[in-house]
Amino acid sequence: MKSMQIPKRLTTALVHSLTAGVVPRIGLEHIAVGRKLEVASILQDMDNIAEGGAAFRLITGRYGSGKSFLLQMIRNYAMDREFVVADADLSPERRLVGTKGQGLATYRELMMHLSTRTRPDGGALEMMLQRWIAGLQQEQMQLSGLVPGDPQLHAAVELRIYAVANELQNLVHGFDFAKVLAAYWSGYKLGDDDLKAAALRWLRGEFPTKTEARRELGVGVIIDDDNWYDYMKLWGEFAVRIGYKGLLLFIDEGVNLYKITNSVSRQSNYEKLLTMFNDTMQGKAQYLGIYLGGTPQFVEDQRRGLFSYDALRSRLMEGRYSSSGSLRSYASPILKLDMLSHEEIMLLLQKLRDIHAMHMGYEPKLVDEQLVVFMQAAVNRLGAEELLTTREVVRDFMDVLHVLHQHPELDYEQLMGEREQEYEASGGRKNQQKDASTDEMDDFLAEFEL
Repeated sequence: MKSMQIPKRLTTALVHSLTAGVVPRIGLEHIAVGRKLEVASILQDMDNIAEGGAAFRLITGRYGSGKSFLLQMIRNYAMDREFVVADADLSPERRLVGTKGQGLATYRELMMHLSTRTRPDGGALEMMLQRWIAGLQQEQMQLSGLVPGDPQLHAAVELRIYAVANELQNLVHGFDFAKVLAAYWSGYKLGDDDLKAAALRWLRGEFPTKTEARRELGVGVIIDDDNWYDYMKLWGEFAVRIGYKGLLLFIDEGVNLYKITNSVSRQSNYEKLLTMFNDTMQGKAQYLGIYLGGTPQFVEDQRRGLFSYDALRSRLMEGRYSSSGSLRSYASPILKLDMLSHEEIMLLLQKLRDIHAMHMGYEPKLVDEQLVVFMQAAVNRLGAEELLTTREVVRDFMDVLHVLHQHPELDYEQLMGEREQEYEASGGRKNQQKDASTDEMDDFLAEFEL
């Protein structure tokens, strides 16, 4: 790490995000530890999706265990591999279905965050369409020698656009989708910004009524709460036809479905999730990956979780051979995030130490033995099990790095001693339980002769 130079914009994003306890959008590869088997499994999904397949995964783990981090890291990998990606967090206002347009709100959020490698921060919809049209124009100019502005060039491009549109017409809602693409092309060709804007509004799910859509675009349907997922399948097909590998959806905070108090509404959302699962598993969707993050309770609670819905429970429950002892299959729909080992956390702390020093412009002063002291203090304060949900540990460690940098007269051991005294004075108590995790910590400490 010390010999590696990371751009300032990346270290800034990493330091600021981790200090605040949120997942950075960029630079994740510089702090990633563990998760090799999970990542390898999802990369295999991407290969399958690029060949016309589909994938559905539930990524589960406790709060702070790294679900959001893994989803964000896979999102970045996908863009590097020329996939279109979209992400959204579920909330009381954003669900899969709802009586007040919560499903459509999720679609709009996904479309707002539609991203590609060249537009990684969202808002890629219009850029994708313009890139597609520009690519077709360039291709036709090379084939025929036509020049920009030539009516024959417009006619040739239009034929190619309608060829793609005709392929989409055979899919559910494909006819109207194709008509809106044609309307966008007409606006592009004629320089009609209003027509282009109307087409983009429709594609983003922003038309409130069918009457308005018919008046402005000649299309008698709109994207709504009932059909938004069908249009996501269309986006996957369309993405491939304009030069991408497919579409991946990253939906986090699935626990908000578990929190729905009305049982009928909750079951309706689980039914929509079942539809997504069946489509991707049975080949009804192509070039589409769906990755949903949630807590184990959201999945396994048989009273309100996904397992309360019999059709989902029968599909998601592990087989008797998929999780036997230390052996695990990473091909199942549920990816359970194991706790990070002490060695992996140690490696993470080393990376954070060096990134902080690089960002602030000083030579790292903390040695590995001091990092182990920090880990030991965290185990004693939080309990070994909580230590391994890394969000709070990372945030505390970033605080230590900031304090030591801003107060150079302060000694590390002095700081740690003061903090522990403050913790005990505030009524905290050290975890005295002797379990497998603390045994593991003792073995780890022995390696450093501490």
